[in-house]
Amino acid sequence: MTVKVLIPTPLQKFTGNEAAVDCEAADIDGLVESLESRFPGIKARLCDDSGKLRRFLNFYVNEEDIRFLENQATALSDGDEVSIVPAVAGG
Repeated sequence: MTVKVLIPTPLQKFTGNEAAVDCEAADIDGLVESLESRFPGIKARLCDDSGKLRRFLNFYVNEEDIRFLENQATALSDGDEVSIVPAVAGG
């Protein structure tokens, strides 16, 4: 399934400054692997050493937070849009 991935500005150095890329993936874990195969080094920015998505990154599938779906096992369908959004903190 082809999904559109919206890449945040800090990670665009891995994607050749592309803000959106198309990937083939059946779920979020597969998406991370697909991104890594196309853009080596990006997985280390997305996942910790155990393979879990980093806490300071939020993933949305069609504007739904994957934390309220199936997290990294969230299924993807053809035409879905996945947004990777860095958490914002401040005070």
